[in-house]
Amino acid sequence: MTPTVAPFPQARFRRARQSEAIRSLVRENTLGVGDLIWPIFVRDGDGIEEPVPSMPGVLRRSVDRIADAARDAAGLGIPAICLFPYTDPALKTEDCAEAWNPDNLCNRAVRAIKDAAPDIAVMTDVALDPYNINGHDGFVENGEIVNDRTIEALVKMTLAQAEAGADIIGPSDMMDGRIGAMRGALESAGHHNVMIMSYAAKYASAFYGPFRDAVGASGALTGDKKTYQMDPANSDEALRLIQRDLGEGADMVMIKPGMPYLDICRRVKDGFGAPTYAYQVSGEYAMIQAAAQNGWIDGEKTMIESLLAFKRAGCDGVLTYFAPAMARLLGG
Repeated sequence: MTPTVAPFPQARFRRARQSEAIRSLVRENTLGVGDLIWPIFVRDGDGIEEPVPSMPGVLRRSVDRIADAARDAAGLGIPAICLFPYTDPALKTEDCAEAWNPDNLCNRAVRAIKDAAPDIAVMTDVALDPYNINGHDGFVENGEIVNDRTIEALVKMTLAQAEAGADIIGPSDMMDGRIGAMRGALESAGHHNVMIMSYAAKYASAFYGPFRDAVGASGALTGDKKTYQMDPANSDEALRLIQRDLGEGADMVMIKPGMPYLDICRRVKDGFGAPTYAYQVSGEYAMIQAAAQNGWIDGEKTMIESLLAFKRAGCDGVLTYFAPAMARLLGG
């Protein structure tokens, strides 16, 4: 149905823009603290808060400081934290066994968050790249990233994270069939309430560079990830992947990166109506911060505008390194 618009001067669209009070009344989309998931990086040690040079304002925190960050997030009303480990290079191996070690860095951090801020939902990352000497999300055999053997490892990783207390499992590996395998394993182990937010449409993007620095994966990576992450030229494929992952038991789906793929967010939300999230990735964050620090843009206003874009595109929430700053603004 095409809306009928009265001609000028009966219709003056500027009437609805004349003051903040009126603009607030007719605003189509709003951003709230409840829309934010905060990705944070955990490293070994005690009392450590280590800046990530390529991500101004972002820190790698030791487990004790992760607990402090969780208490801060709870005080700001942020509903969820997503954990990413900076793994000691000595623990990176061909067999990636550290990935499902019950006492690995990520699982210790999950337990620390649950002790410090029990009401915060904890999301974890499921992929082998933080533990793989080759830097890939799956096992490498004769130069090929193999699918089915990788899934077996991802299932073990999923169960270890669920046992540690994770509320949301975030498979970021892009292997075929992993959602069904994870859901089946969680059900069999009695983890009926553990949710899966699938990185269902994760693109082979140039925007991940600072993240790989943050988790120490840049130097380890051999080759690229184009045989399992999506081609940035494709859109219809994303819908097929979303349909498959929802059919295999994903509770929520994610598009990654965020801003360059807002069209995908809209198509996914309109096409499936499922809880839909985007990840405002490290490169997006770093560009905004760098431009702001150089005085080229207003950092705060750009942060708000960039996050609101996700809501306008249909997202139910967004993973963003801006979460604490945005939450403070909203709380104020």
